[in-house]
Amino acid sequence: MKKKNDWIKKGILIIVLLVCIAAYLWVPGIHKTMNRIFKMFASGDFTVVRDFVASYGAYAAVISFLLMIFQSIAAPLPAFLLTFANANLFGWWQGAILSWTSAMAGAAVCFYIARILGRDVAEKLTSKSGLAQIDTFFERYGKNTILICRLLPFISFDIVSYAAGLTSMSFMSFFIATGIGQLPATIVYSYVGGMLTGGAKLFVTALMILFALSALIFMLRKIYMDRQSKKEKGRI
Repeated sequence: MKKKNDWIKKGILIIVLLVCIAAYLWVPGIHKTMNRIFKMFASGDFTVVRDFVASYGAYAAVISFLLMIFQSIAAPLPAFLLTFANANLFGWWQGAILSWTSAMAGAAVCFYIARILGRDVAEKLTSKSGLAQIDTFFERYGKNTILICRLLPFISFDIVSYAAGLTSMSFMSFFIATGIGQLPATIVYSYVGGMLTGGAKLFVTALMILFALSALIFMLRKIYMDRQSKKEKGRI
């Protein structure tokens, strides 16, 4: 019965993905919009993202939510641009709530894509080397990997979600660790994004705060890993 349900889930997900691909290839309006979205993220300019989201007026928050899920699935796309844009458009704390909830939804989608469709599909949506790197974290830290990697600004959140889906970890454990781990970065990026309206001085100040916090997180992670390594050696 479980195998049958798994095949049904896999079939439904494959059909949804095929429909999305077909729509992109053969529906001109969707093709044009998707290309615009790819160019928007590739620009690296959060104001371009902000203006795109704002152009949908009353539906801006919904579009932002869907964009966050889309960028989660297409892992190389930078999520922080959307987080900056949300904070700049809706206010830093309102933007933080929108970014956090939509990122959680995106993480859940990535987790289930990997769990249902397996490693081959996950590697095509991310990268083989990226997943292999996260695999080593899981081998060493187990379930703590989610929380550790979420606190590191230089590791893709989305690749971690795909990698988690390939393990035996329960969805609830993954979801809770993801929610806790994503919160600090979301708050920082949102606060910085909310500041990016007052000229070069505020922009530089915001970047300095961001880099300082990133360095602090990296140092705390290193201390934690060193302590864990000593504990493991002590057990041997």
